[in-house]
Amino acid sequence: MKGIKLEDCVAKIPDGASLMVGGFIGVGTSERVMDELVRQGKRGLTVIANDTARPGIGIGKLIDAGALSRVIVSHIGTNPNTQRQMIAGDLIVELVPQGTLAERVRAGGFGLGGILTRTGLGTAVEEGKNRIEVGGETFLLETPIRADFAIVHAKQADYACNLAYSLTAQNFNPLMAMAADIVIVDAEDIVPIGVIPPDSVRTPGVLVDHLLNRGA
Repeated sequence: MKGIKLEDCVAKIPDGASLMVGGFIGVGTSERVMDELVRQGKRGLTVIANDTARPGIGIGKLIDAGALSRVIVSHIGTNPNTQRQMIAGDLIVELVPQGTLAERVRAGGFGLGGILTRTGLGTAVEEGKNRIEVGGETFLLETPIRADFAIVHAKQADYACNLAYSLTAQNFNPLMAMAADIVIVDAEDIVPIGVIPPDSVRTPGVLVDHLLNRGA
């Protein structure tokens, strides 16, 4: 088992690193890791996620602490602090349609050169992107996304670091576990091998670099 203390693991994340963070308005996000990033005073981070949650919740804690320089997200409508920092010029916000964001992360994890989508054609999303004709239809080429670290929240991890997720908390987590150089996992329960049925394993342990100790 690749167990590590929370503070030791977060200490491995340098200022300026790019982080993929699973979750949807905080559901499926590791609150422990968010808290420790703030406690250690990390700065200049780039976060790739569905959203920036709300003030005091999930990624919203990093926004509140001024820890981020850039976010790549689907929306910021639930966090007025993100909006204020963007308007003030303190935070770069790249808005990506939700399905496109998920597919770009998947492309990064699967080693694809990009994805083709009609989403964004004729809008500001199209600016600076290649248009490709396929079968008489026009698509935008969207490039893959990868990150230095993925912060993954799981319902269960076994001693081999195989992961299972709970309901909607699996949102972006399994995709992001494929698309980062270093994968950090915070699991609610750590169980013996065999407790998680094979069909319930969504992320195999071979992808996991660090499993946070419980109570750390």
